[in-house]
Amino acid sequence: MRSLHVIGSRQFGGADQFYVRLVRALNDSGHQAIPVCRPGSPVARALATAGVARRHLPLASKWDLYSAWRIRRLVGELRPEVVQTYMGRATRLTRLSSAGPAVHLARLGGYYKVRGYYEHAHAWVGNTRGLCDYLVAEGLPREKVHLIGNFVDEPDPVSEEEVRGLRERYALPSDALVLYSLARFIDIKGIDDLLRAFALLPARLASRPLALVVSGDGPLRADLHRLAADLGLSDRVRWTGWQDRPGPFYRTADLFVCPSRHETLGNVILEAWSYGKAVVSTDTPGALELVDDGRTGLLAARGNPATLAARIEEALRGPRERLLALADAGKARVLSEHSRHAIVSAYTELYARLSADRRSTTAGAAVLPGA
Repeated sequence: MRSLHVIGSRQFGGADQFYVRLVRALNDSGHQAIPVCRPGSPVARALATAGVARRHLPLASKWDLYSAWRIRRLVGELRPEVVQTYMGRATRLTRLSSAGPAVHLARLGGYYKVRGYYEHAHAWVGNTRGLCDYLVAEGLPREKVHLIGNFVDEPDPVSEEEVRGLRERYALPSDALVLYSLARFIDIKGIDDLLRAFALLPARLASRPLALVVSGDGPLRADLHRLAADLGLSDRVRWTGWQDRPGPFYRTADLFVCPSRHETLGNVILEAWSYGKAVVSTDTPGALELVDDGRTGLLAARGNPATLAARIEEALRGPRERLLALADAGKARVLSEHSRHAIVSAYTELYARLSADRRSTTAGAAVLPGA
């Protein structure tokens, strides 16, 4: 079976990284997934590094008539059963006949505007129950809205020597309790709330120094560094920049913190769990679906540094066994519901059903005139 996967992004955020993971995983499973993306984009570079053949289109804007025409031509040339689009630009540029052989499946990872961008697709995938309910509330037919979550890559193997080297490079004392966070430096990720929460925590917990390590980059970088200095945290916060391979940082951490003001799902929570780390997260829509408070993680109110600090301290002051139990329960959730195998199987089964329904519909239409 063959599918075409169209994305027009210039960024490499969570949705773009999931696109790369899914295309690679589908191909590894024996399904032929052909990516269509912008030349020179981070997505194109990541796929090239992985050795995945790509088709490049400008996908310049919602009015890019050339790309819209080329998508239709590619569908005619390659004859995929399913054309899956990601986010608004690629979806708006993909216009397929409802009577044609290919099904247009739009995949959403956020509460995006539906009208004018998504309603012309033939079926839709949301990665959370809340998002699927939103799509139905926006007028899409429930029977054509499908729930399939995300998966994260298998954890990188990280040696003890690598962890020791990282601690030395970032001047982390061998006995330090390490909080870790990973995000783009934009407003909704709440890194400023994390800094304010960290400022409320004591410098030492259980006689151990407390350090915060933050990986990421973005337009708020200078503001966040300035805020850390204003809060007197310059010697307690380690900024690592963007990390394409965050595994060593996860391995070094005692606790992962997700301080977002909004997350539709929360890939970093899944990633932290996959590395066997306990998680404290704000109560975003995604976290509320992923985290069973007190069992698989701890939840704090969004935009409230005081409650975030309290949950962090609760996690670190409690018995070590409880922290390990939270981590183990989170990892079990990833393995059972968000593994690569589970998500790839869900997509390929959906493709097969949609394709079979389309063949049945077009065959029925073909015999009507002679009936």
